[in-house]
Amino acid sequence: MPLRVRLTFAAITIGLFLIPALALYGELSKRADIWWTPRSLMVPLTQGTDRVEVYVRGMPLPALLEAGQLRVIDEASGSVLAPSDIGFRFNNWDRVRAQRVPILIGYAAACSALAILFLLLVTGRLAYRGEKEKVGI
Repeated sequence: MPLRVRLTFAAITIGLFLIPALALYGELSKRADIWWTPRSLMVPLTQGTDRVEVYVRGMPLPALLEAGQLRVIDEASGSVLAPSDIGFRFNNWDRVRAQRVPILIGYAAACSALAILFLLLVTGRLAYRGEKEKVGI
């Protein structure tokens, strides 16, 4: 394969390599602390029981709230906490990370395949050698 053709294919391979490489870099460089539930979408105590249970001194939080045993004391007054006063924010990083794994594996596989193709092109291992004629007996 002529050197000019080999360099052209190598340049195309590098260009194609940059597409999944930049996407992979973008996925891996995202901040990990942005996956918390927003404050405006906090989950009430009644809806959050399937994902979290809170205990205070060994007692479940809903039982303490129903019994009126939890109070918030301000500078001037104190008030009994109600179940509607409690809200949860969840960190969904584990779920997001699990959803990203197939995408990251695909990007890494594409980068690997293109890197191997580039090495084969640069070293001349893909050179066309033509067909040889059969030797007659």
